[in-house]
Amino acid sequence: MTDSAYDWEPAARRGLTVVLRRSARRKRTLSSRLHGDRIIVSVPAAFNERSQRDLLHRLLHRTLRRRASESLGDAELLQRSVVVARAHLDSVPQPASVRWVTNQGSRWGSCTPDTGQIRISHRLQRVPSWVLDAVLFHEMIHLVIPGHGPEFRALERRYPRLDEANTFLSGYALGLGLADGGPGADGAGDLPH
Repeated sequence: MTDSAYDWEPAARRGLTVVLRRSARRKRTLSSRLHGDRIIVSVPAAFNERSQRDLLHRLLHRTLRRRASESLGDAELLQRSVVVARAHLDSVPQPASVRWVTNQGSRWGSCTPDTGQIRISHRLQRVPSWVLDAVLFHEMIHLVIPGHGPEFRALERRYPRLDEANTFLSGYALGLGLADGGPGADGAGDLPH
């Protein structure tokens, strides 16, 4: 088995190093895993990186998407909330805290506008980043508008992948064995909160 560095700009921007691990035992498949600040990619010894670059890059992108949510601590979650709000709102509310919690049995997230606290279900640590962003955006809007009236819904529609995120969360909830499309679903197919 031999290792070699692989120069891939998207990983380097995130402070990660890509290592190609060539194995004589591996014949056809590629796999990747995160290990600290490295992405270890196992490839067949005869792997021709030049001709299979697209396959390798798709695998690396998938690994980075997986990492996006899994590795966020509370401080990064807070920062991500502000970034997503800044991208889609005219004025950005400043939450007091945004944190992962394990006691969200019936919701993806919750917000207490009076204190500025946002709580996000730990179940979302494994979803794609754009799904997590949709939930964060939903909760950030609650800092400005507590209910789900027309003004809230108009702001919420500014998130470009809202419908996709709702669909993903409905399927994810069913996959987790949670009833009727997701914890906290209000029956309208909107993001649970």
